Amino acid sequence: MTNEELIVSLKEIVKPYVRSEEGFANLTGETDFLNDLKINSANLVDVILDIETAFDIIIDNESMEKMLTVKAAMEIITTKLAEK
Repeated sequence: MTNEELIVSLKEIVKPYVRSEEGFANLTGETDFLNDLKINSANLVDVILDIETAFDIIIDNESMEKMLTVKAAMEIITTKLAEK
């Protein structure tokens, strides 16, 4: 899966939780889920659960704590997919 495909998938997953349309429209690897997209911390857990389902992976607590940006999410997803 390419980075572009991964970003498209992530955009679809986070879209229902986004509170900042401007941040969503300008989503890049550097986008912060909490600050740029205004996703609250409770919904961030939902995003992570949706990512687990979409990619059929398990994200451990340590990885969850690091998953605050699109880039971090992409790295974690890529690593977990490679471990399968």
